[in-house]
Amino acid sequence: MNVQDWREIRQLHEDGMPIKAIARHRGISRNTVRRALQLGEPPQPPRARGSVADAREPEIRALLAADPAITVAAIAERLGWDHSMTVLKDRVRTLRAEAQALAPPGPRTELPAQLTEFVGREAELASIREVLGSARLVTLLGPGGVGKTRLAIQAADKVRRAFADGVRWVELGALQDPALLAQTLVDALGIRDRSARPQQLLDDYLHNRQLLLVLDNCEHLLTACAELASHLLHGARELRIIATSREALAIPGEHAVTVAPLRDNAVTLFAARARDILPGFSLEDGNLPLVRTICTQLDGLPLAIELACARLRVLSLAELADRLGHRLRLLTGGNRAAPERHRSLQATVDWSFELCDPVERRLWIRTSVFAGSFALKAAEEVCQDARLGADDIVDGIDGLVGKSLLLREEHHGQVRFRMLETLREYGQAKLNDMQAAELRIRHHAYYARMIGDVTKQWFGERQHQWCVDLRLEHANLRTAFETALARGDDGTRLIGAPWFLWAAGFSFTEHRYWLERALDAEREPSPDRARALATLGLVAALQGDRAAASRALAEGTEEAEAVGDAFGLAYNRHEQGLVAFFGGDFDSSERILLEALDRYQGTEAPPDLVGSLRVHLGLLYIFAGDTHEALRHFEALRPQCEEHGERWMLSYAVYGLGLTALMCGNHDEAVTHALESLRMKRPFDDTIGLSLTTDLLAWSEAARGEAERAAVLLGAAETLWASVGMQLYGSAHWLDQRTRFERRARNGLGDKGYEAAVKRGQALSRGQVLEFALGERAGVNRARPGGPELSRREAEVAELVADGLTNREIAQKLVISHRTVEGHVEHILDKLGLSRRAQVAQWRKAGG
Repeated sequence: MNVQDWREIRQLHEDGMPIKAIARHRGISRNTVRRALQLGEPPQPPRARGSVADAREPEIRALLAADPAITVAAIAERLGWDHSMTVLKDRVRTLRAEAQALAPPGPRTELPAQLTEFVGREAELASIREVLGSARLVTLLGPGGVGKTRLAIQAADKVRRAFADGVRWVELGALQDPALLAQTLVDALGIRDRSARPQQLLDDYLHNRQLLLVLDNCEHLLTACAELASHLLHGARELRIIATSREALAIPGEHAVTVAPLRDNAVTLFAARARDILPGFSLEDGNLPLVRTICTQLDGLPLAIELACARLRVLSLAELADRLGHRLRLLTGGNRAAPERHRSLQATVDWSFELCDPVERRLWIRTSVFAGSFALKAAEEVCQDARLGADDIVDGIDGLVGKSLLLREEHHGQVRFRMLETLREYGQAKLNDMQAAELRIRHHAYYARMIGDVTKQWFGERQHQWCVDLRLEHANLRTAFETALARGDDGTRLIGAPWFLWAAGFSFTEHRYWLERALDAEREPSPDRARALATLGLVAALQGDRAAASRALAEGTEEAEAVGDAFGLAYNRHEQGLVAFFGGDFDSSERILLEALDRYQGTEAPPDLVGSLRVHLGLLYIFAGDTHEALRHFEALRPQCEEHGERWMLSYAVYGLGLTALMCGNHDEAVTHALESLRMKRPFDDTIGLSLTTDLLAWSEAARGEAERAAVLLGAAETLWASVGMQLYGSAHWLDQRTRFERRARNGLGDKGYEAAVKRGQALSRGQVLEFALGERAGVNRARPGGPELSRREAEVAELVADGLTNREIAQKLVISHRTVEGHVEHILDKLGLSRRAQVAQWRKAGG
């Protein structure tokens, strides 16, 4: 058990997963799980007896501390390492995992991990850094394979400290539908379960954040990227964007940086990549001319150089140069109109393809059907046939990884594989129309089975793991949905049956988008269509759009009756009862919900859907004043959930118990249930559930006299609801209760104190809300009495930050360096207990 295993086991247990389920999920014994839970500190990693890395460990730690992103090859060079590279890689991986496990949280920066050393581009990096001080959109332009993505990662990493809210990376290569661009950014920014328009959510989220957004591979979505980037930059003055594209976005304010092929540094890159293949490789007078010849043949294109270096396992430098020259002469003769750099890249990719064995070639072509990354199991099912068996696929993927044609990644303990977009396009171009169509059908069939399994097993102990899987397969599920809609035969089943998608990797907005498209594509009445209409009605109702919900449910009820679908009829009636409850018609709601509960009996209704009906009935009875009947429904659901290891629906039952306790005057019990419900909700993408339960905790704290904590939570819940749609579904009876407890908190703090506390809550992120609510967050974004005071210069800088000046503007005004300003801002945020520079203005307004 290593540090990462220990952390994940403890996190899963904190999220409410039983020991047995953790053992099954991780593929380990229950005793190992128990041992991890007993350890109060991370386990010490095992050390190989007599390992040559032991003596050099202090030096390795120092190098990692100085530069966490340093590559293994760079460490080897600094140490003068002449032992096994595998031993060094293992030790670096272990030490890096330890450092990450124990590192304190900072501004959120999410950049793809790089496994190789970055070489050259000093002038481009300096230019990008300088330009970002004045231009707010920097587009890196160049052909495929020239290194735009790698340069963007390096540039973003170099300037990340200048952005108080961190850096976010958005990979667009797998996205094909421009209509989902804004939603993809919402997902990348971690704005979960948002049901307002994605563009509005982006506006609200980015408005006061000092953040760098990196949009990679914009060329196939050029118009959509240009329009969205322009819109976001107009609304968020602290936002900066780095885009990579083969064409400029062509919007006002764009500064283009041309990424040219490498010149002198091409030789350095070749040497670095050659050392990754042959640890003993070095540039010498004897081989330098050959290396220069190879780099010249490849026009200095980084991707071409990396692919060529992979051949050094079996070829000498002279053989490599000779074969490359032959290939380039053939290609030049066949396509004289193509630019030189395109011909060299084409030649290198062609050669890489031809050097693959037949199994690897077939697999390269067939795995190009996947969007984003994929798992081995998916490749085995989608790519296998009489010519390509399961064992062939394992060997083929191993070979493609070894040739740097597939990238190996790990997410949540799962191994996945990703193909660079240039190589994916090459593979797809090898398919004829019939082959491409057959692969799409197989891809669709695999993910349709996955959705079927998720739907059947959702009410069970695999629920959390399914949530993780759905997030990882988001891009592939989008592709499968598109295939279903193009076929026009099973989109309503695929998208409508998993009624909970909005809580498991998809947002309300996106789930509704696919539902509406599927219903439009399949117009003939059917059980699947009637059920999809019920799911659409549910999603619209939760968004507060009761008019659209009523229309969908009326149509769904009519279709279910027409085709004789008893479950579909019960489902539509269930959601009609929910709409009546949200609208305040308690009598009709009770009658319809009880009717639906009766109709569900004897049908194929899944237990999670029947459980949600019991939650809705319980909530209805609370507001109708019948808490005894409410408790009956919540308590009937709890043992059923616990028996199956189900957590999500159970979190709503526990929420209901808390709300019942609050209405009965049992305030401490209400707080206990609210906290238990929040812990259960943590692993899911359920912002509505989080908003509801945060409100309940706020009301309960207000009721027992914790006015300041209640006000912070009320502010946090308000922001969460704003991201979902209408606060508390726009239901008057719910809003009346909120007003009642809000008044208590205000009376306890006074108007000024209440408003200040609410603002602190409004500034919390989703994760910070959970930390604060569960007592894991020490501060509430403010300096504590008696805490460290700002120095004279820090106070001066804080005033200018509060006035909205950028670091560069402050540096110019105070005639100090930009780096000095960055240091002052970091110290100010640390001393004041703030996480974002935008909060400095709120601190000053509150009397700081």
